[in-house]
Amino acid sequence: MAQSKLSSRQEDMLTFITNFISQNSYPPTIREIGKACQITSTSVVNYNLNKLQDEGYISRMMRVSRGIQLGKRNTRTLVQIPLAGRIFASEPVLFPEASVSYAPDEIINLTQDLVGDGKGLFALEVRGDSMIDAMINDGDVVIMKQQVQVNNGDLAAIWLIDTEETTLKYFYLEDDKVRLQPANPTMDAIYAHPSTVRVQGKVMLILRQISAQSRTSIKIDD
Repeated sequence: MAQSKLSSRQEDMLTFITNFISQNSYPPTIREIGKACQITSTSVVNYNLNKLQDEGYISRMMRVSRGIQLGKRNTRTLVQIPLAGRIFASEPVLFPEASVSYAPDEIINLTQDLVGDGKGLFALEVRGDSMIDAMINDGDVVIMKQQVQVNNGDLAAIWLIDTEETTLKYFYLEDDKVRLQPANPTMDAIYAHPSTVRVQGKVMLILRQISAQSRTSIKIDD
C-alpha cells in the first residue's frame, strides 16, 4: 500500500503534538491543538486527529481529555536546543552576562523537521514588547543560530558593547551606522556605530506561548 501524504494542517498538528508531549510529558487537549494550529472548530481538529490515527501517527483514547499518544509510525527525531537565557525586545537592557558564552540551564526539545540537526542553535526567552508586529510577544521563545554576521533585515540578538546592553531587533547596516529597528510603532529605531555592535545570533524560529504549558512555532524564512 502506498504511503499516504499528510496535509499541511495535519503536519502542523503532528509537529505540535510531538513537541508538546516532549516538553510537558503529557499530551495536549483538542482545544490546545486548535489554538496552536489556528483551527477554530473542534470538529475540524477531531477530523484531522482521526486521519492521523488512521495513518498510525497517533493513537487516541476517546472520551479522555488528554487521550492522545504517539503512534509507531511517528518516527520524527527530537533535537535538544539549550535555553540559554533571556533577550530583551525593548529598549536595550543592561545585562552583562550577554557578553559571555551561553551556559544553558534548560533544554527545549523540537522535531528535526523544524530545526534540522540543531547544530549551532540556542534558545532565548523574550522579555518586552518592541517586536509585537513581528509576532513576538513577552514570554515567547526565539530559536537562534549562533553567528556573528547577518544580512540587512534579519532579526538578530545584538550586544551593544559600549553600554553593555542587549536587545532583539531587526538589523540594518546603513553607510557608517547600524540601525536596530523595533517592530512596534510606538518605539524609535536605535542607531549605533558598527564598531560598538556585536551580532550574537539570528532568529530562525519563534515559539509563541499560547498557554502556561505550551507553545506553537513560527519558522523564519532564510
